[in-house]
Amino acid sequence: MIDYRKLLQTVLILLCFAVSTSAGQNAVIPDSATKSSAADRCVRLATTKSEWPDSTTRILQSVWHAEDSRVTIPMGPPVTLPAHCELTGVMQERIGVDERHYAVRFHLRLPLRWNRKFFFEGGGGTEGDLGTAIGLTAPGEPPAVTQGYAVVSQDSGHDNATNSVPSHGGNVAFGFDPKARANHGGASLRLVAETAKAIIHSYYGRLPERSYFVGCSKGGQEGMAFAQRFPDEFDGIVAGAPGFSLPRAAVAEAWDTQAFGSLVAPPGAESFDPKLLPTSFSNAQFQVARDAVLAACDADDGVKDGITAAFESCTWRRVLKELRTRTCSSSRTDSCLSDAQIDVLDRVYAGPKNSAGKSLYSDWPLDAGMGSDGWRIWKIGPPADGFPGINVAMGGPALAAIFTTPPTSLNTDPKAALDFVLSFDFDRDGPKIYATQAPFFHSAWTDISARSPHLEKFRAHGGKMIVQQGASDPVFSLNDTLAWYREVQKLSGGSAAEFVRVFPVPGMNHCNGGPGTDQFDALGALVDWVEKGMAPDRILAKAGPTSPWPGRTRPLCPYPQIARYAGSGSIEDAANFVCRRSAR
Repeated sequence: MIDYRKLLQTVLILLCFAVSTSAGQNAVIPDSATKSSAADRCVRLATTKSEWPDSTTRILQSVWHAEDSRVTIPMGPPVTLPAHCELTGVMQERIGVDERHYAVRFHLRLPLRWNRKFFFEGGGGTEGDLGTAIGLTAPGEPPAVTQGYAVVSQDSGHDNATNSVPSHGGNVAFGFDPKARANHGGASLRLVAETAKAIIHSYYGRLPERSYFVGCSKGGQEGMAFAQRFPDEFDGIVAGAPGFSLPRAAVAEAWDTQAFGSLVAPPGAESFDPKLLPTSFSNAQFQVARDAVLAACDADDGVKDGITAAFESCTWRRVLKELRTRTCSSSRTDSCLSDAQIDVLDRVYAGPKNSAGKSLYSDWPLDAGMGSDGWRIWKIGPPADGFPGINVAMGGPALAAIFTTPPTSLNTDPKAALDFVLSFDFDRDGPKIYATQAPFFHSAWTDISARSPHLEKFRAHGGKMIVQQGASDPVFSLNDTLAWYREVQKLSGGSAAEFVRVFPVPGMNHCNGGPGTDQFDALGALVDWVEKGMAPDRILAKAGPTSPWPGRTRPLCPYPQIARYAGSGSIEDAANFVCRRSAR
């Protein structure tokens, strides 16, 4: 039995914090100072008169933590940390156009045994949370600060504790202030990175030798923003499931909700009870759809193993043929799909379009993770408790307040979010993500997107980037990421793999989860690439305990290669798979 409350908690953790996928480098360089002097220097940081990169910077607090101190993270077990200095600060305090107080807050941890490296922890969701600045890592692996990294996190320029307004969508209310919107989109990033490096220099007496950014989801968008807007800040970037087309993806969320909603809305009704949305498909019916995908495409990678590694060859025409053999002959049951349900899946996977047929975002790869728990919790919500899905609960308010101009006021009732999404007109409202109107002199797309393929300066700086994403990511389409990579490849004259590599993860949902091998060491691969010149030709990945095959291993392959069965040996062992181009 799936514990959907625990699943939702896991998703929310991913939305609030970056998800690193590495234990990184274990070797550390002991600080030459004694613990007592390190502690003294920590306390003095709060009162030291220094000229920080941004003159408005104030250190609010600096506290020394002894070895084996413990920190509590939201919805997770306490984490034991090494001896370190913990610091919080603020900059650019102001009153917004909405007459509310705003600032950019940051959180920094400086370990006693520093490895001379800097780790920027990406954010998640709509942010507004300061973060724990520990550098969350893969399950069972130590956080980055334990590995010796100096770690910073930030709130992206708004605070959920003070800037949340129930009549303006709650935590998305910052979208009514242009500068807060721009800071959320990436304007705050360099401020925090430069300030953190300056504090590191003040504390240790030297700048970091290497700097890394790690983030997933909104954190992936931030990694892309650094590479495109501030290309000299980092030696290496892990940009997981990058939300670099966030405003367009928010439009797709509305499209999906309208499609699934058509299955449960009363005839002629403009809206319905949000609790009905999860009933549009049962888990058993999604399993029917997954079975059709597997029947059509599972063997394309050389073996029937429940993983559709050759997802690009898995076309709707092929899957539809299998779906038609699973159509209900009369009344709808869990063992089959209605014609209406099949049509909805077609609409969802084709992506949002206006009445002229113009694509407003992207289509989606057909993959065996369709309808899995981490997929449906975004699209329609779990089958129990009546939660209408993250696309409604977070996507609706975000589309209203952050991604369209002018912003629209919604209260925090899920029904208000659903009503807004259901009334969204793709001809009338779709262009609002590109609109400007005083005081918003930049569009949401200009401020928040980070989809440019121009990475020439990042490459010239010597930067390296790894992008990993699930083929069944339910909120950001892998197809959009692959289209972006092909654009980078074209601009670089076919040499993009020298500085950026994309690793699709068949079956994986958003950042993790799903029927796939979702546990892997992307940061370790990045560090080897940056520091040893070892470009990652494959990354070993393992299936987690909630997958259909706990412990199974597979190589993740750099696009356009896929993991193909070598023809002999256990299909549970990555050693029996090779990375080759798909024969699509």
